[in-house]
Amino acid sequence: MEELTNCPLCGGDKFLPYIHCTDTLVSQRVFCIQQCSQCQLLFTNPRPDADSIGQYYQSDAYISHDDTRTGLMDVAYRTVRSYTLQQKEKLIRNAMGKVGKLLDYGCGTGAFLETCQQKGWTVNGYEPDPDARKLATERVEKPILMNVNDINAAGPFDVITLWHVLEHVADLSKTINRLSNSIRIGGSLVIAIPNPLSADAKQFKQHWAAYDVPRHLYHFAPDVLKRLIEPAGFALEKQVPMKFDAFYIAMMSTKARDGQTQYAESLKAGIASNREAAKTGNYSSLTYLFRKVK
Repeated sequence: MEELTNCPLCGGDKFLPYIHCTDTLVSQRVFCIQQCSQCQLLFTNPRPDADSIGQYYQSDAYISHDDTRTGLMDVAYRTVRSYTLQQKEKLIRNAMGKVGKLLDYGCGTGAFLETCQQKGWTVNGYEPDPDARKLATERVEKPILMNVNDINAAGPFDVITLWHVLEHVADLSKTINRLSNSIRIGGSLVIAIPNPLSADAKQFKQHWAAYDVPRHLYHFAPDVLKRLIEPAGFALEKQVPMKFDAFYIAMMSTKARDGQTQYAESLKAGIASNREAAKTGNYSSLTYLFRKVK
C-alpha cells in the first residue's frame, strides 16, 4: 500500500475523511476515500501501489474486459453497450464534423475501436492488460500499444477517448500532459467517469458501486475534473449524460449491499437518479468533451 501525503491535483496536504467503502469484488477490505480540503478532489487513500494493484482486478465478476460471460447482468451490459458504442462514436463524429485519427486510451477488448473502425476512423488503442490487448488486436486487426511512451510517436490524434479509465490512472498530471501533447490543436479529449455528486451515489452511500475501491483511485466531481484538465490546454465544450449507467450502477450497488441484485429497487433508483439529474446536471456518469485550444 502507498499513502499519499500531498493531493495529486493541487499539492495540498490537508485531507478530510469522506467515506469508507468495502471492496466487495475481490478483497473484502475496507478502503478510505479522502477529500482534499483545498481543491475538493476525492481519492482513495491509502491505495495499492503499482506492484499490488493488479491483484484487485482478479475477479470473475469484473466484466469490463470479459466479453464471454453469460449471466443476466453480463448479457444486459453487452446489450446496452452495443447501443452506447454507436452513441459514443456519433458524439465524437459530430464534435469533430468528420472522422479522423483516434486513440482509445484503455481500450479493453477493443469494442469501441471496432465500432469506430467500421465508421471510417483510423483507430489506435492503448491497453496495459495483456489478455484484453490480445483480444483488441484480433478485433481491429492491428497492434494495440502496450507502452504509454509509444503514444506520442503514434500521434498526433484528432480524438483521444477514455471511457471509464481516468479513475484507474495513478499519475494524473503526467497522463493528462502526455495525452495533451498527442492531440492536435482543435482536437478533442473525451472522458467518461462516474459522478460522486449524483443522486444514486447519495442514495447508496458506501455501497455505491462506482466508488469501486481500490480500483478507482479517484472520484471526480465535474468542477474538479475541469480543474485537472483545462490547465493542460483544454476547454470544456460539452457534458453528456450517460443515463444507462444509473441503472447498471444501481444493480451493482444493491448486489454489493445485499449480496444479490435487487432489480426492482435498481430500476426505481435509476429512474429517480436520472430525474433528479435533469434538474441538477449530476447524472450517475458523465461524458466530458474537452477541446484542445493551445
